Amino acid sequence: MKQYIIAYDFGTGGIKASLYTAEGLSLASSFEPYDTVYPHVGWHEQRPSDWWQSICISTQRLLEKSGADKNKIEGLAISGHSLGVVPVDKNGELLRETAPIWSDTRAQKESDEFFASHSKDDWYMMTGNGFPSHLYSAFKLMWYRKNEPEMFARIATVLGTKDYINYLLTGKMYTDHSYASGIGFYDLKKGQYDEAYMKEMGLPADIFPEIIPSTEIIGTLTNEAAEEIGLPVDVKVACGGVDNSCMALGGRCIADGRAYVSLGSSAWNVVSSYEPILDTKLSPFVFAHCIPGLFVSATSIFSAGSSFQWVRNQLCKDIMQNAGDRDPYILMNELAAQSPIGSHKLLFNPSLAGGTGADLTPNIRGAYVGLDLKHTQADLIRSAMEGISLALRIALDYMKTMTALQDEILFVGGGANSPLWLQMFANIYGMDVIKTNVGQEAGSLGAAAIAAVGCGMWNDFSPIDRIHKIESVSHVDPVAQAEYNKILEVYKEAADYLAKIGDKLYALDIEE
Repeated sequence: MKQYIIAYDFGTGGIKASLYTAEGLSLASSFEPYDTVYPHVGWHEQRPSDWWQSICISTQRLLEKSGADKNKIEGLAISGHSLGVVPVDKNGELLRETAPIWSDTRAQKESDEFFASHSKDDWYMMTGNGFPSHLYSAFKLMWYRKNEPEMFARIATVLGTKDYINYLLTGKMYTDHSYASGIGFYDLKKGQYDEAYMKEMGLPADIFPEIIPSTEIIGTLTNEAAEEIGLPVDVKVACGGVDNSCMALGGRCIADGRAYVSLGSSAWNVVSSYEPILDTKLSPFVFAHCIPGLFVSATSIFSAGSSFQWVRNQLCKDIMQNAGDRDPYILMNELAAQSPIGSHKLLFNPSLAGGTGADLTPNIRGAYVGLDLKHTQADLIRSAMEGISLALRIALDYMKTMTALQDEILFVGGGANSPLWLQMFANIYGMDVIKTNVGQEAGSLGAAAIAAVGCGMWNDFSPIDRIHKIESVSHVDPVAQAEYNKILEVYKEAADYLAKIGDKLYALDIEE
């Protein structure tokens, strides 16, 4: 009797393969990184061949690490990072060595030109695409049409990140509603591509894959894929979902009105609901949920963990070199704890990858504000943690204007491993912060749940509630909360100034 499933958390920095039991217990995991390349300012690309290699390596290491019988694996599913654009020809061959990922900003001019003659509010209210519009797949394709016309003319199908891997696994090309909802012309209410927008964008309707439910089994492994990945050919492959929706699924957002915070490379405040939360002023981003009938609505910042990683790589090289067997992030947390609330009046804005709907402009970029000769490495580290928390607090406040939230909130993602940071968030949010055993596994658990339901091992998604076990609760310190509320007002003013400077820098006719 088969008793295992494999979940792939396909993120910006790499792929994590995890082995789950039929009861949703995670037995083992294996992470395999890959690189993002930046050939020009604003271009963020990855090699799909690297994704596949990482899938194969992580799977093989997972099997070795767990010692599980591969013949007892029933199926698999992938949680894939969003807004990817992978063009393939009629033979399914890649048309580019690299593909732009979600954070790629090259298509800003295409977006600006399109909305010079189209209502952006109408587009947003239909699609829920609340990220800066040029990040969405449709505008990247418009960039291809203008700048790489010969390649564009050869496109037979455009696939998302996890959909390309699904194709390599099964030979079938599909997408699901959650991933399709980030393409730039998906009608949230109707649950389908909007042909009028496709036509107005100059994008052929026949190059986009059929949309099916996340839990639908699209096939089993091809002989070639089975040999490369090291699994039996009868392993079933569910369609899977976009990372935002899979993390919501794994983060207990399986019913109307539930919320959580994901603190990873990017970060967002998320609520699941029967109606998408749409507002043309605040522009929450919305995806179709992996659960039919639900939507995932969120306010976010693009650079959370990635900003903290930048601080580590650029400002803490000494810590990395001298860490030995210790995690440099733990050493950074220990230093940050030595700095007081407010980091000796130092502010950090984490917009290193540009602005969101909560900012005045997508052209805002990150900064330290208030640097003084007295500031130490500890202040720089703590200020980065506080700045990320304050930026997310602003995004949370916007969410609160549109929906009711409880007095406590679940945190998942890599940043949730820091007790110092969770306490900081509790004080800045004014909400008790919960950490469970799921932690960084929310995306993996979501993918595992999709496979479990798709393969018939679960009847529905309710087992997710039983899987979560509370490990800690960070309670609000009223004194610290009052201090952070004062800092927040200065932070907001600094962010508005940085937005104006960002627009001026963007307009400069100098080399990027």
